[in-house]
Amino acid sequence: MKKSNQKEIILNIHKKIKYLYPEKDTDEILHKLKSIMDNYDNNKIIVAKRKRYDDKISLTNKDAILITYGDTIKQKNEKPLKTLHKFLKKYVKKSISGVHILPFFPYSSDDGFSVIDYKKVNPTLGDWEDIVRICKDYRLMVDFVINHVSRESKWFKAFLKGDKKYKDYFIHYSKKVDTSSVFRPRTNPLLTKFKTQNGIKYVWTTFSNDQVDLNFKNPDVLIDMIEILLFYVSKGVEIIRLDAIAYLWKELGTKCIHLKKTHEIVKIMRDILDYVAPYTIIITETNVPPKENISYFGNGHDEAQMIYKFLLPPLVLDAITRKDSSYLKKVYKMFGSLNKNSLFFNFLASHDGIGILGARRTLSSKHFNNLIKTIKNHNGLISYKTGKKGRTVPYELNINYFDGINNPNKKTGVEKEVKRFIASQAIMILSKGIPGIYIHSLLGSRNYLQGVKRTGMKREINREKLEYKKIDREIKNKKSIRHKTLSNYLNILNVRKNIGALDPYCKEKPIKSDKRLLITERKYGGKKVTVIVNVSEDKIMLEKYTKKLDWLSKKRFSGEIKPYGSYIIIS
Repeated sequence: MKKSNQKEIILNIHKKIKYLYPEKDTDEILHKLKSIMDNYDNNKIIVAKRKRYDDKISLTNKDAILITYGDTIKQKNEKPLKTLHKFLKKYVKKSISGVHILPFFPYSSDDGFSVIDYKKVNPTLGDWEDIVRICKDYRLMVDFVINHVSRESKWFKAFLKGDKKYKDYFIHYSKKVDTSSVFRPRTNPLLTKFKTQNGIKYVWTTFSNDQVDLNFKNPDVLIDMIEILLFYVSKGVEIIRLDAIAYLWKELGTKCIHLKKTHEIVKIMRDILDYVAPYTIIITETNVPPKENISYFGNGHDEAQMIYKFLLPPLVLDAITRKDSSYLKKVYKMFGSLNKNSLFFNFLASHDGIGILGARRTLSSKHFNNLIKTIKNHNGLISYKTGKKGRTVPYELNINYFDGINNPNKKTGVEKEVKRFIASQAIMILSKGIPGIYIHSLLGSRNYLQGVKRTGMKREINREKLEYKKIDREIKNKKSIRHKTLSNYLNILNVRKNIGALDPYCKEKPIKSDKRLLITERKYGGKKVTVIVNVSEDKIMLEKYTKKLDWLSKKRFSGEIKPYGSYIIIS
């Protein structure tokens, strides 16, 4: 990057610091930040990647991200990160370009999202050498758990002991205060009582009493977190997932979600990464309705380069459950009007449940309640949050996506179950944006109810640990769900890589059609394709595209749309 551009970035950061901390020495804060930035500016890994990507964000139709825990696949006497790398090289190869390894740091709860030490790799998983090796073969996406730390962290332990340095690292009160206006994503109390060297303190804990919120009103917290951010980049990380970012800045008397100063901190992180590692991608994890979610692109797209398309998982479930893609078409039309550089991370399943805050506003009450009923009938669970007047309202669907699509209590045969499931995944993979594929979807896993029973955590239903040798045998069995799901998945991904019109920055619009069909047209670089997915078990005739080439089957389109069929038609 040219020095003149770096000077401009520094000036922009300074303006934002003055806005965040008007009563502090902003020159000193900037000096500390710039020292950290300059320290990482000549890192060998960063310099090599800047050269490789020519100081630009680089994403194409060849990019797809696999989402997994570091130990989802395990093998006796082998560190899980090595097992994961071995699995990827053997079965996934170049069908995906990146991997999102969920928090691989020492932790105390929430399957990694209660971080004890940001700079260490959990020794039960492996070490930084394992991470760096994976980075050489795949683009790595890492969780920056920026909102909170574990109560077992050194920072919080020092706070409890009365260490002056950490006095203001956390939000605390000497007595209970009115937090009734604060938006709550959980039903647990917002403030947790702790005994400290300086007396009883009521500490802000948004997600659980083991996850203590950091106080970004203290600039030292921002400085420390920026150093951690750049440390990750220096290890080869290319995609930064800002976990629970919407809750970052707190002001009593407000909802404490999506505050302007939260957005300013995202902008500062964007500026800093543009200065040090311009190829790095920020993705914000904001499980909220579309308007608020889209706001994290920023003004003129100066915040995240990519955001999660949280509406997709519940609406795809709704479409296949009711054999009606009408809601999906409305969403495609809405998102199609955004700036061409608005990039979505398309996903259907993840380590979390299926967020339904946006779906609640999008679906009719009848169809929303039908979705809740369907999940319960498929042995799924519902998580709740505290709403207005203390009422609990549905917040998240907890189910393995394969069983969300297929009722495990009704056996319809492996072939039909896989076809129905792959139809749902084709919608996600072939939508404008970057596909995010959860490993349990890739492998056709089912509800893990034993995990829920063992831990009492609803999200365990989709977090089963798998034994490598068993998975290996099941994938080799051509009649198994795992084999059929994986082979169909890889076929769609590999075909997508060869079609320029499926570029993540393409123009996309829904085409008016039978409600049982989701038809979208995509254009990029003078090329055009039509994507067709049947969300029903019906055969449907569509003569418009007869005799044109279908890229997925490598055959001429006959005009017959098969049950749960997926097609990429060259227009």
